Amino acid sequence: MGPKNLKDIFDNVFTEIHQVRESVTPSLTPKEVGRILTVSTGIANVSGLPTVGFDELIKFPGDLFGIAFNVDEKEIGTVLLGEYSHLHAGDQVERTRRVMDVAVGEELLGRVIDPLGRPLDNKGPIVSSKRLPIERPSPAIMDRSPVTVPLQTGIKVIDALIPIGRGQRELILGDRQTGKTAIAIDTILNQRNFNVLCVYCAIGQRASAVARAVANLRERGAMDYTVVVVTEGNDPSGLIYIAPYAATSIAEYFMEAGRDVLIVYDDLTNHARAYRELSLLLRRPPGREAYPGDIFYIHSRLLERSTHLLKELGGGSLTALPIIETEAQNISAYIPTNLISITDGQIYLSPSLFELGVLPAVDVGKSVSRVGGKAQLAAYRAVAGDLKLAYSQFEELEAFTRFGARLDENTRKLIEHGRRVRTLLKQPQNSPVPVPDQIVILVALNGKLFDNVPLDKMGEAESSLRKAVPDIPEDVRNWFKGDKELSDKDRETILNIARKALEPYQPKSESESKPEVKTEEKFESETKIKGKPEPEAKTEEKVAK
Repeated sequence: MGPKNLKDIFDNVFTEIHQVRESVTPSLTPKEVGRILTVSTGIANVSGLPTVGFDELIKFPGDLFGIAFNVDEKEIGTVLLGEYSHLHAGDQVERTRRVMDVAVGEELLGRVIDPLGRPLDNKGPIVSSKRLPIERPSPAIMDRSPVTVPLQTGIKVIDALIPIGRGQRELILGDRQTGKTAIAIDTILNQRNFNVLCVYCAIGQRASAVARAVANLRERGAMDYTVVVVTEGNDPSGLIYIAPYAATSIAEYFMEAGRDVLIVYDDLTNHARAYRELSLLLRRPPGREAYPGDIFYIHSRLLERSTHLLKELGGGSLTALPIIETEAQNISAYIPTNLISITDGQIYLSPSLFELGVLPAVDVGKSVSRVGGKAQLAAYRAVAGDLKLAYSQFEELEAFTRFGARLDENTRKLIEHGRRVRTLLKQPQNSPVPVPDQIVILVALNGKLFDNVPLDKMGEAESSLRKAVPDIPEDVRNWFKGDKELSDKDRETILNIARKALEPYQPKSESESKPEVKTEEKFESETKIKGKPEPEAKTEEKVAK
């Protein structure tokens, strides 16, 4: 029975295979193949692909891809996305019938990748089930919600005077080495307790600078909620060009899932230069400063994707902090003015303040936030208005003091108060200040409690005040994060605790210095009665005794 049953099984199997083979009809699949005409720095001209679309991916030999940028009648100008030294004229290329996309998902958190989604941190391949195109239309106006929730940076001068809301686009600009990246990194570090995911996009940066930033984030535990997208200065211009778009698609995935996301573009000056290089190589007509005519459009379509979605769409938000480098403090140059007009405000870093040691070197007069004031916590609004006015008055008056002008008492008090405001707004790098500490410091500043503290003791006085914050009743501290302003009673409670903390740093009262005056007056009267004034040296000696 065994051999017979085995024969029946084989017969059934072969019968099924025969039926399947008969049902399959081979078909010819057309394949568009072209040839490379010329290869240049980061670009290649291709012929033989008549139906290729704009922005379509083209596959080159060696697993290299390019994007169709110039679609002409006889040839296609493509931007190469990788090392192209192995390409030669005459090599075969193929259409992919898809646009450039990038892997997205929770698997990217804590990873360092390039714009193509390849890992750069030696932690193995990234396995993701979803991909999104790097170029996507921005959300419709009717899908957007007002910016009402603050994004706390942990930097006192920004949270108090130039507040940022979730869903806002705030430009950071300044000359080289003025601390632009430091502000962005500090903001990322401060999001640990606010459930905000972060995407840091390094565009054409030095490898050492990127490694330092990543090490900083990893050392302080910020990589747990951060994705780092990296292109270095020696990468092809095509990779540098697509980097911010790929990073934005990664951030949009989390935003559409209902999460709050912060994205940092560091910096868009390199992005504009890479696009200018590609455009000139592809023979596009140059415009102002040799930038192509659509340089404004490439940045506007990037930054318009940052928004705050309606609750019906998940209520997620994408906050953008683009960084721009100015030359010789010229904020009216072409690229800076383009981005100032696209964004909802700017934070300007002054090199003169940086040289004076005022860090972060934020120029409050040239910085503005066109949205964040409405999203600012009520406790900040109650104290920040007076602070900005006092600081502006101080900056105007300080310029006159350099001419040696005589000052009345009120002017002198304004200047002394302003100096203490400026000192307290200083902050070391990588040390974000929590919201309760900031509000207590601002309330004490407005209450003029620091005005009698010597400038060289301000750091110690601030530390003493921050240590006293836990002594504030819990119900008062809960008001800090609410929508209602501080009551007079709560303000007085904070001021009393602040006075007690700052008491050791106040100067001695006048009553302690009066005995010396009386002694001197008594000595002068005695010498007049006797009529025999002693020699000058002896008089000084006696006063000293």
